Amino acid sequence: MLEQLLWEKRNLPGLLETQPLHETDEETVTDIDFTSIISEEEKEELKIELAKLEDEISTLRQVLAAKEKHLAEIKQKLGINLMNELKQNFSKSWHDMQTTSAYKKTHETLSHAGQKATAAISNVGTAISKKFGDMRNSPTFKSFEEKVETTITSLKDSHVQAFPSNYECLKSDSGVFS
Repeated sequence: MLEQLLWEKRNLPGLLETQPLHETDEETVTDIDFTSIISEEEKEELKIELAKLEDEISTLRQVLAAKEKHLAEIKQKLGINLMNELKQNFSKSWHDMQTTSAYKKTHETLSHAGQKATAAISNVGTAISKKFGDMRNSPTFKSFEEKVETTITSLKDSHVQAFPSNYECLKSDSGVFS
C-alpha cells in the first residue's frame, strides 16, 4: 500500500520537480517577496501543498529507513559485515583500475623499463667483473702481488728469528705459519 501511494505521488504532474534547486536558485527564490503578489486563496493552496510535500518527505524518510533496516537484516543473514564490504569494494575498485587502458599502458611501460634496467645492471656487473679479471692479470697487479708476498715472507722470517718460542707456539696452535 505504501509503495502504491508513493507510485501515485510520483506520477502526479508538478508534484516532484525533475531538476533540483541549485544554491543560486534558492538564493533567488528567498530574495523575492511573494507575499504581496499572491492572493489569500493562493497562499492557502500553497500552504496545503507545502504540508503535502512535508508529509511526502516524511513518508519517504520512513520508507528509506525501513529499506535500510531491511538491507541491514539481509546483510546480517548473509554474513556481510563492514569489513567484508570494504574488502569487496577495494577488490572491485582495484580490478576496475587494472582493467583501464591507462593502467595497462603504465604497467607495460614500467615493466619494459624494469627489464631494460635489469639488463643494464647485469651488463655493468659483467663489465666490472671482466675489468677486475683483466686488472688481476695485468703486469702491474702481478708485480704488486709479488711485492706483497715478498714483504709478508720477510716479516715472517724476521718475526721467527726475533721470537723463536712464539713461532713454535703459533705453529702448533693455529697453523698460521705452516
